[in-house]
Amino acid sequence: MVSTAVRALVDLVLPRVCAGCGQPGHVLCPRCAALLSRPRPATPRRHPAGFPPTVAAGAYAGPVRPAVNAFKEHARTELAGPLGAALALAVGAVRAGAGGAGPVLLVPVPSSRAALRQRGRDHVAELAAAAGRELRRAGVPAGCAPLLGRRGRVRDSAGLGAAQRRANLAGTFVGRGAPRAGAGLVVLVDDVVSSGATLAEAATALGAVAAPVVAAVVAATPRGRPDPVDPGPGTFTVRAG
Repeated sequence: MVSTAVRALVDLVLPRVCAGCGQPGHVLCPRCAALLSRPRPATPRRHPAGFPPTVAAGAYAGPVRPAVNAFKEHARTELAGPLGAALALAVGAVRAGAGGAGPVLLVPVPSSRAALRQRGRDHVAELAAAAGRELRRAGVPAGCAPLLGRRGRVRDSAGLGAAQRRANLAGTFVGRGAPRAGAGLVVLVDDVVSSGATLAEAATALGAVAAPVVAAVVAATPRGRPDPVDPGPGTFTVRAG
């Protein structure tokens, strides 16, 4: 009763609006949340060498784009719940493709030091933690581990082609030890995949300490209309907030 009253008061002072479409009353409205419940293979136009098998919960287009950017760049941290649930859905689908049983270990792609300073937080680690909670709620043993580090500085990738992006990222990631025994399937996680250069470089570094490596992301830049992927056993629901 008290929590309901407090929530109503907060909504009155700071009205919630959907980060995708701006509809009042929701952090992410049901219509926008539904766009992140359609897992599909991530298919960069040119698969860079080392690009791991990857599933995205939805397309990085339409209302999904501002929703992801609101969480990433504008500190809408309340979106960790629905976006983490979307990531869990993608993890469930890639797990099903890899055999569909056993625990999973989520490894977030680390951000650059400059990005961490600018945002004041590690948004991918937040997504991984939220996805882990969602997976465990669905009965899937899941953990998170920072098995990747980042070194060196890279220039802004805006305007770079796929090959240039990969060259720009070469040697950026380094393994930070091996997964513990029984950790299960190692799933590299990120918010968005576009050219695939970042995931390919991160998977190459992670593959030196853990194999095989698959990946899951919240959204992928659309390339045609790939077939949907079965999320496998368990129930993963991208709830409106």
